Amino acid sequence: MRGPMTFEFFISRRYFKSKPRQTIIALITLLSIIGVAIGVTALIVVIAVMAGFESDLKTRIMGIEPHVVIDRNRSPITDYADIVVQASQTAGVTAAWPLVELQAMLRADSRVSGALIKGVDAEAARKGLGMQSLAALSERIPLSDPTGLPPVVLGRDLALRMGLSTGDTIFVVSPKGTLAPVGFVPFMKRFVVAGLFETGMYEYDGGLAFMNLEDAQVLARSRDSVDAIEMRVERIFDAAQIGRSALAGLAGDFRVRDWAQLNQNLFSALKLERAAMFITLTLIILVATFSITSSLVMLVMEKTKDIAVMRALGASTRSIRRIFMIQGVLIGVIGTVIGVVTGAGLCLLQARYHLIRLPGDVYYITTLPVNLHMGDLAMVALSAMTICFLATLYPAHQAARLNPVEAIRYG
Repeated sequence: MRGPMTFEFFISRRYFKSKPRQTIIALITLLSIIGVAIGVTALIVVIAVMAGFESDLKTRIMGIEPHVVIDRNRSPITDYADIVVQASQTAGVTAAWPLVELQAMLRADSRVSGALIKGVDAEAARKGLGMQSLAALSERIPLSDPTGLPPVVLGRDLALRMGLSTGDTIFVVSPKGTLAPVGFVPFMKRFVVAGLFETGMYEYDGGLAFMNLEDAQVLARSRDSVDAIEMRVERIFDAAQIGRSALAGLAGDFRVRDWAQLNQNLFSALKLERAAMFITLTLIILVATFSITSSLVMLVMEKTKDIAVMRALGASTRSIRRIFMIQGVLIGVIGTVIGVVTGAGLCLLQARYHLIRLPGDVYYITTLPVNLHMGDLAMVALSAMTICFLATLYPAHQAARLNPVEAIRYG
């Protein structure tokens, strides 16, 4: 087996290195290599950029969202103090705190804006949210205010939209109002802006506010209950298992959801978009393989006499087929290697020197993120090589079918 394969590779290499009598064949071969290289480069760069966006998005979401949430399906949690203690003592949990969440309206002078209010325990929030961009937020949640007004911490974009800064006062209008003789009267409470936070994501910075748990309970008309228990864990990929451990022994219709379930739609959309881009850009490689097929067909027509001589000297149809398959695979290998090196090089340059920058007033990041994985490189290279190999089957089969007698007579 070693001898025939050496012979077939030797002939394929000679055909590849020799100059065809028809310049068009050499041109098509060169274009095939360039096409495969461009397709592989584009595929690697796009996959790396999308992986970078996904990784950056997950990091920012994990910086402000809980890893695990325990709540009830249809009712609030009344015995939340005991559950918080049990959750805090669970192995792998770094912090646990009760949460009251409600949609409210913020009013400052003549400006009005909606916001999602999160009422948390201040001490637990310092410990649980004191990480990355939220470290300042956890430090700025005061337990009291000298003016006597309860504190609230706003997202930076939300405060900017309403013209607020630290020390200003606002009214928080709760939808949990009361019925009066004049109709429905919303509940309103005055707060002082104790601090601002910034996550880099407009969804949070432009519509989220934190306050103390007791104040949120007053707004939500739920003095003795909370909506959920939020937890942060050491290992986020074990969040579901740790959440079930924290839930063990609790009676009632409690449920536990980890960060993957809480953001399932977002992560599913990112995976679908990544798969769609992979399929779309693979078409570039597929188009390049048409050139491989064309060049091999023309090469078979040019080497008809050579094929007839090799057949007459005892070469089998399998050997002839392998010669032209190896010829096409060589084109694919060269194009794939060039594409992998170029794509990986561009990604590394962008990651190190940040050559491509984004406008900060449009995007939540200022540089194009890239996250290159060896698995992605291997997948792209394998896909390109598979497509190039399939492109060689037809011309190689046609070469193997040539009748040596007729080829010599009419060649």
